Amino acid sequence: MASQTRIAITGAAGLIGGILRGVFSSSYADRYSVTALDVHGESGQGVAAVDSTDAEALAVAFRDHDVVIDLAAGSSSSLAWSPVYGNNIPCTYNALQAAKAAGVRRVVFASSNHATGAYENDAPYRQVVAGDYEGLQPGAFDRITADSPIRPDGPYGIVKAFGELAGRYYAEYHGLSVLCMRIGTVNAEGRPQALRQLATLLTHDDLVRLVVACIQAPADRMFGVYYGVSANTWRIWDIEAAAAEIGYRPQDDAERWRAEVEARSGTG
Repeated sequence: MASQTRIAITGAAGLIGGILRGVFSSSYADRYSVTALDVHGESGQGVAAVDSTDAEALAVAFRDHDVVIDLAAGSSSSLAWSPVYGNNIPCTYNALQAAKAAGVRRVVFASSNHATGAYENDAPYRQVVAGDYEGLQPGAFDRITADSPIRPDGPYGIVKAFGELAGRYYAEYHGLSVLCMRIGTVNAEGRPQALRQLATLLTHDDLVRLVVACIQAPADRMFGVYYGVSANTWRIWDIEAAAAEIGYRPQDDAERWRAEVEARSGTG
């Protein structure tokens, strides 16, 4: 049997970290060996207490690992500048620097759709996320791609863009493969709770598909930015590049829950 890929997950006590730990410990137990790290350690859940603002502690924790999945730092898109500056920037930079120091071969960085969130102020994206499809057809408009100019919608998005740029630097100057996931809407329910999420949902199963695609991407794929969204009929982000470059092929579509979302919002 081939040796296991040794994976360290920062921010492992959060929602996405919990989803990945659950699936990796069951469906992928023969393939991945996982070390879970979080500033809020959960000893009963196998999560070690490691603060990502402590670069030296991270470097020690990353030793003998092949891949780091970096989920650490505050995850609310409404964060003000102060906590983002004091926490998110150090967490992101330290993960890259510690991975390089520890000899990790790849970092999978949890970026966010909020790095380009300002596009939702423009037509047709404004209409789509509001559930107003008059005069529009799914896929008949240009979807936002990783090559579209960065347009963050707040401090949180700014720092996610910083993480992508820092990742490119580490890839080009230090030989560290860095793949960035611009994650859409991941919630505890795994299904859309509002009209916008009919376009932006990333189901739990498709989240796992995306992360696995990043882990298993060819070794010579040194850098990439990929939108983490399911195969939603009304998605506004491109996923074709992710399919071509890393083999990400989502299987779910938020449309299956449209009736209940519209009933909840009073638009049905």
